[in-house]
Amino acid sequence: MFKIATLNKISPKGLALLTENYAITEDANEAEGILVRSQDMHSMEFSQNLKAIARAGAGVNNIPLDKCAEAGIVVFNTPGANANAVKELVLGALLMGSRNLPAAMDWVDGLTEDISKAVEKGKSQFAGHEIQGQTLGVIGLGAIGVLVANAAESLGMNVIGYDPYMSIHSAHALSNHVELVDDMDKLLPKCDFVTIHVPAMDATKNMINAGKVALMKDGACLLNFARDKIVEEGAVIAALEAGHLKHYITDFPNDKVKGKKGVIATPHLGASTEESEENCARMAVKEIMDYLENGNITNSVNFPSCGMGPITKAVRVGILHKNVPGMVNMITSHLAEVGANIDNMINKSKGDYAYTLIELDNAVDHDAVKNAIFTADVIAVNFFCK
Repeated sequence: MFKIATLNKISPKGLALLTENYAITEDANEAEGILVRSQDMHSMEFSQNLKAIARAGAGVNNIPLDKCAEAGIVVFNTPGANANAVKELVLGALLMGSRNLPAAMDWVDGLTEDISKAVEKGKSQFAGHEIQGQTLGVIGLGAIGVLVANAAESLGMNVIGYDPYMSIHSAHALSNHVELVDDMDKLLPKCDFVTIHVPAMDATKNMINAGKVALMKDGACLLNFARDKIVEEGAVIAALEAGHLKHYITDFPNDKVKGKKGVIATPHLGASTEESEENCARMAVKEIMDYLENGNITNSVNFPSCGMGPITKAVRVGILHKNVPGMVNMITSHLAEVGANIDNMINKSKGDYAYTLIELDNAVDHDAVKNAIFTADVIAVNFFCK
């Protein structure tokens, strides 16, 4: 029986996928797996029972990834599960920015008498532009960026995309009418709207800084539905106050941007749809079950993807270890010493960490295997039985 803890409300349609071999526990210290959405886990102490954390969403900045990796805890996320929800919100933001909808609605709410006459007299101050024929720059062409680019192109926008790490899947999914550039600086001066869809990490912190903002068109709108740390917000506020940018539309309101000229802020609604929460929960539950039962890793952010499908042999051994030379030879030779007969093996690496998954066609003493292969570079050894 596997015990699963939930740190936030997880969609019941996701939890319904858990079989009779699983039980939900309120005590995270006794859980083998944790399902989480937004709760900050950086100050948590993790028990030795914990093997996996699945984030029902794409961003994992609420989880201490290195701490988990050092403890042999595989962290999963659910890329693409909320992509359509974010895409639709971005399309709404494009329309809000181009048609001045927030300011217009606030103005109507402030009318007190003879409203019909006042509307006809004052509506011209909110005249905007149609998005058809405008140019949209999409920075980051992952699951969300591709959907945004394709949807904008279908609405008649000219779309320019930039992503130096675009996957083969994204390349195939992207409309042939989207222009690709190899340098963000080539995109920024051409665009009426720029939308960001990259993950938050050290390499993307303040990706949109004062220098990048200066390259943007006068009167352009910047959309941020990725993470606030990607944008140097002080530079953006200065550009709004100087009239260089028209709007900064963000899903991450804070003290820096609230109430500032030209800022349109939504309260982190990107994935806040019933459908998105269900999709994320289903994917997270499937990932954590496949790992706990079969040792397969899919969509991990701190260990490599590595899988063999359902278990077919007597036992499967999953070894989380440092990505250093000689590990595979060490593991196989020491397994032979304790009489383990390897039927199949796969090894994958990701940065400083690696994962070796081995199927044995004979039963082995688990303690003997652990004692044989444990070195300073081996983080955890897990066994999965048919």
